[in-house]
Amino acid sequence: MATTLLNQAEIQALPQTLPQWQLVDGRLERHWTFSNFVSAWGFMSQVALLAEAMNHHPNWSNVYSRVTIQLSTHDLGGLSNLDLDLARAIDALS
Repeated sequence: MATTLLNQAEIQALPQTLPQWQLVDGRLERHWTFSNFVSAWGFMSQVALLAEAMNHHPNWSNVYSRVTIQLSTHDLGGLSNLDLDLARAIDALS
């Protein structure tokens, strides 16, 4: 499947499509809080394996038990079907 940018209708539908994600500065963003650093790091390890398998890598940060993930397709300059696919795969982990 070719990587394509989302159209305006798809972007407007994101709150229904991915209700736990927010649209922030043209990127999908989601925050998690875990019970401790080890749990947060374990989650990040699982996401890393997904991202590597999809060859689509997030921007993210980790502060102790908190993880923030941002998704966009840098090569295309916006949100693409890859971002939706990775967000759904991440949601399935959490």
